[in-house]
Amino acid sequence: MSIWDRLGDFITRVSSSTSSGVADVVEAVRTVFSGDADLRRRVAFSVAMIALSAKMAKADGIVTQDEVRAFQEIFEVPKEQTRNVARLYDLAKRDIAGFETYAERMAQLCGSGHSNCVMLEDILDGLFHIAKADGLVHEREGQFLHRIAEIFRIEEAHYQSILARHVDLGAADPYVVLGIERGKPFEEVRKRYRKLVSDNHPDRLIARGLPQEFIKIATSRIAAINAAYEMIERGLRHA
Repeated sequence: MSIWDRLGDFITRVSSSTSSGVADVVEAVRTVFSGDADLRRRVAFSVAMIALSAKMAKADGIVTQDEVRAFQEIFEVPKEQTRNVARLYDLAKRDIAGFETYAERMAQLCGSGHSNCVMLEDILDGLFHIAKADGLVHEREGQFLHRIAEIFRIEEAHYQSILARHVDLGAADPYVVLGIERGKPFEEVRKRYRKLVSDNHPDRLIARGLPQEFIKIATSRIAAINAAYEMIERGLRHA
């Protein structure tokens, strides 16, 4: 049985409950998949992405076709499961619980409990990918994403590095993307670059429970890191 079949069965069970709020969803993930930690991580990540995407759409007030396509780039949902995914999306969007409550519960479900948790960063990256699909991150979306980062315990400097992968911050952009101070020796820049490339290798992302489709986001992330490094290298060479 595929991940989407398991997720579909799970969504059917949750959406048939009398309340089906965020607490029910989180508890159901823990209970239904208690015997398979790897599957639980993969389902938890998918549920978090779907639910927080819905909350972001509600905060922004509109869902564009570009955002729908961006979501589909992350999750290539089989046709027979699209209705179930839509049910979970609508359930989260209708839930009276605010997005902060969802973010807190999803952090407990997916996170390591430490600051700058890589899986929570993956979720934030996915949300950025959807938010910028129509060409820019709107003010309400930016406020939403920044607050999500705070709840996820992503430190401000690290958040700025994530933001810089998606939004042009100007001249300091390449250094912000790599999360390193301007003026550091080039060997330190190179060391930092190699670590980021290693940490974001597709095999590592899959090992921490991300669906195969999310590799597209990882490819975009690596491209931004490569571009930043090359920009710094060119600048130092011509200095």
